[in-house]
Amino acid sequence: MTLPSEVLQIETPTWRSGDVAMLEEMANRFMDEEIAPHYERYEKQEIVDREAWEKAGETGLLCASMPEEYGGAGGSYAHEAVIAEAIGHVGVDGFGLALHNSIVAPYILHYGSEEQKKKWLPRMASGELIGAIAMTEPGAGSDLQGVKTNAVKDGNHYKINGSKTFITNGQHANIIVLVVKTDPSQGAKGTSLIIIETDGLEGFERGRNLDKVGYKSNDTSELFFNDVRVPTSNLLGAEEGRGFYQLMEQLPQERLLIANQAMSAIERALALTIDYVKERKAFGNRVIDFQNTQFKLAELKTEASIARVFVDHCVERHINGGLDATTASMAKYWVTDLQCKVMDECVQLHGGYGFMNEYPIARMFRDARVQRIYGGTNEIMKVLIARSL
Repeated sequence: MTLPSEVLQIETPTWRSGDVAMLEEMANRFMDEEIAPHYERYEKQEIVDREAWEKAGETGLLCASMPEEYGGAGGSYAHEAVIAEAIGHVGVDGFGLALHNSIVAPYILHYGSEEQKKKWLPRMASGELIGAIAMTEPGAGSDLQGVKTNAVKDGNHYKINGSKTFITNGQHANIIVLVVKTDPSQGAKGTSLIIIETDGLEGFERGRNLDKVGYKSNDTSELFFNDVRVPTSNLLGAEEGRGFYQLMEQLPQERLLIANQAMSAIERALALTIDYVKERKAFGNRVIDFQNTQFKLAELKTEASIARVFVDHCVERHINGGLDATTASMAKYWVTDLQCKVMDECVQLHGGYGFMNEYPIARMFRDARVQRIYGGTNEIMKVLIARSL
């Protein structure tokens, strides 16, 4: 069997060595033994069991990059990257653990007060709290300046009204980084981030678990806020109006994470397809013996190798504090575009079986498409890149 991590035969980068390599092995084993056997059920019920989150916490796979004093493992983004890629390599892509680890928790770490970090991060590391970030609204997707959800001060509380949609981990989440307008007259400068703990919160409602084309096992929801009251101490940062800048500072890591996820899915698709064409016969020959198959896979392996080197380069730069927003946007757009191309070609090489849900490549084909949309559409990525010209 061809292993996804070995399909490209590229030298392992230095950031992936030592304890990162040990964590990668552990994460792959956990996903293979604890998540994969139940994954078909998760797909049908359209949500991963909460017990799986708690097991991930017990194993040390939640908040690995958070400091030990806040319940984490004291690692870096390198540790989060290999956990995210283990999800893709094993093929349990709908497990929303990477967003919890690499997107939600860092907002609290970077902008939270000491009290906030001690209050929330250890509970996120254990799996008691499952995180989400609520940016997107029915009328505001990639345009974050179009957010309408508002938070008005009422004594020592904020009164919040509005709605969000397409929220990953939305059914499970009981801690949410909420993007709101605290001063609608100020545009982007009137945006703030407020932490919401949902358990027992009056006025908070979850909408339906959205019926998606792919990522079926990931709960993705509408959220409604009707005169929801939360303490003003739940504001992230020392003052209002910093939310847009906080988002801009953290979005490069989110976009790099999407590139890591895309890369691991590409490697798995190639591994599965190489194994398939070596076994499948047509006209008395193995499918891999046809020149068209060889040429297609040669092209895909070449492009995937280029993508892997670039993604590893971006991870190393990010770990060292040097990944800029333009390069992160390049990684997000180019690797997710490649992911969709690879999935399409691999389905074609599977023939009719590639269109059958019992074959993993069919699900990977469906799951890939959203990668070009969330985290900022690939068109927005090109706009951001163009600004650097």
